[in-house]
Amino acid sequence: MDDELNVTYITLGGYVEIGKYRYLYFAIMFIVYIMTICFNFTIMYLIWKHKNLHEPMYIFIAALLLNSIVYTTAMYPKMLNDFLSDKQIISYSACLFQFFLYYSLSASDFFLLSAMSYDRYVSICKPLQYPTIMRRTTVSVILALSWLLPACQVAVSAILILNTKFCNSTLNSIFCNNSIYNLFCVSSKALSLYDVYALFSMALFPLLFILFTYTRILIISYRSGRNVRRKAAQTCLPHLIVLFCFSSLCAYDVIIIQLGSDLHFIMTLQAFLYYPLFNPVIYGLKMKEISKHLKRLFCQAKVS
Repeated sequence: MDDELNVTYITLGGYVEIGKYRYLYFAIMFIVYIMTICFNFTIMYLIWKHKNLHEPMYIFIAALLLNSIVYTTAMYPKMLNDFLSDKQIISYSACLFQFFLYYSLSASDFFLLSAMSYDRYVSICKPLQYPTIMRRTTVSVILALSWLLPACQVAVSAILILNTKFCNSTLNSIFCNNSIYNLFCVSSKALSLYDVYALFSMALFPLLFILFTYTRILIISYRSGRNVRRKAAQTCLPHLIVLFCFSSLCAYDVIIIQLGSDLHFIMTLQAFLYYPLFNPVIYGLKMKEISKHLKRLFCQAKVS
């Protein structure tokens, strides 16, 4: 076993595979970054501007898009700089901050998707009680919990990592995720146990809750008339598409530490390329009210 290292900077070894294509990757990632910011801000602007979109479902969508903006703004500038640099390093504190932000926002997305599923459940299955249940205060509390609870739980993981011995300073990744565990001299039992708890509380339990609510919606919609089924399909389908893609990426991240370096790099880059754009595109095209306002905005832009 190697001696413990006093780690101040961590080398990001995942960029070795880029080689001579670094400028191409930089151009693609830069375009994706600009498009992500523009698309997310556009949908958020429409939700803020139009009063008929000031409903819980659209507020939760706006919160989800805000997470994407914070995520890309925290990750992309460093990555773009690394594509053009001969040496890709990150300070230990910045690496922990990336780890914290990445997992707290990912868990927050699960909580927000859970809130959306509950909102759709009340709207479709208990329409008369909807105004009473989904009040502005309730929505505010759900939003606060969706951001604070994951942040507090991931902060505990970051503190446990801070107190763990390192025997390596080269991270086989392009950013700091759970691959940082490969730098440990000995795997931390406390961190492993806590991560299992965090996985259940921040991902699996919300996922099971989402599946339960959508199953109830499906059953009640099947028993009801055509209008109820149409409403359920129009409002639930975009959420289910986003949930499926997001859950797939999270499942990959859980097993990423077991994968080879080539597959690791390719899958991580794909996640950075298309997922930040995925939410605004899906909600912009599939949500009827958002799509309507989006078309009007483009028509006004053409006239101008």
